Amino acid sequence: MKIHKYAAIDIGSNAIRLLISNVIETKNNEPKYKKVSLIRVPIRLGKDVFSKGIISHENQERMIDAMKAYKLLMKIHSSTKYMACATSAMREAKNGQETINRIKKETGIKIQIIDGAKEAEIISSTDLSFFTDSNKSYLYVDVGGGSTELTFFSNGKVIASQSYKMGTVRVLNKKKKKDTFLDIEKWIKKNKKGLGRINLIGSGGNINTIFKRSGNKLEKPLSYIYLNAFYKFLKSMTYEERISELSLNPDRSDVIIPATKIYLSAMKWSGASKVYVPKIGLADGIIKSLHLGKFD
Repeated sequence: MKIHKYAAIDIGSNAIRLLISNVIETKNNEPKYKKVSLIRVPIRLGKDVFSKGIISHENQERMIDAMKAYKLLMKIHSSTKYMACATSAMREAKNGQETINRIKKETGIKIQIIDGAKEAEIISSTDLSFFTDSNKSYLYVDVGGGSTELTFFSNGKVIASQSYKMGTVRVLNKKKKKDTFLDIEKWIKKNKKGLGRINLIGSGGNINTIFKRSGNKLEKPLSYIYLNAFYKFLKSMTYEERISELSLNPDRSDVIIPATKIYLSAMKWSGASKVYVPKIGLADGIIKSLHLGKFD
């Protein structure tokens, strides 16, 4: 048996996450990926970028503090490899590269900005075998703060994949365009043709939160009826009520509504009546990519 310990840093538009995982290799078996620790800090880079086009000095300082802390945690856990990936907000920030250079200089953490296509590829590389039947068709939807990644699977293979600038923080900052929703609808309807009945697979912090509240077992999906009812319930409450009565974190209480709308729309356009929630995302994909040697 061989055990490797890797770390992944996901620098998103709504939060920054550090995932530390063990990769367990045994003879004649597929590697097993076991999460050891997941730390999330709510640094909302998208709030700066999608309204002003830059990352503020304050958030640069917070990022540097977070990277210093993450570096220590990786050392404590004896991680042998790490990869830090920045997505939508950092891609679009006018001072994104400047911020990355400063972080590298002050913390030693090297950050790679990945485009939407690469983000979708990494996310869709995660192990979904527990949730997918090789004879069926699925639409994988990952909703982030700045973008949404969509991937169609059928007969165990990727059929089509696309990234769109439609994320929760972007919507809150009124940077959502009706045209983008229409583009997503057209793309889903075009690529679902000939795939038969489709089930959704949802990833992202918001759908994970909803799934946890449902009390469902991991293998049991959420129905469209349940998700739609929960969406209406959320909309009936104020921001403060969602924090006080549902115990949602302040940085979750606002973004959960646009996220739920995106999942519901994807279900409607694809004809899916249920959504599986495997609780995986970009960080999990980074860990797998590290193990497979897809990063330098």
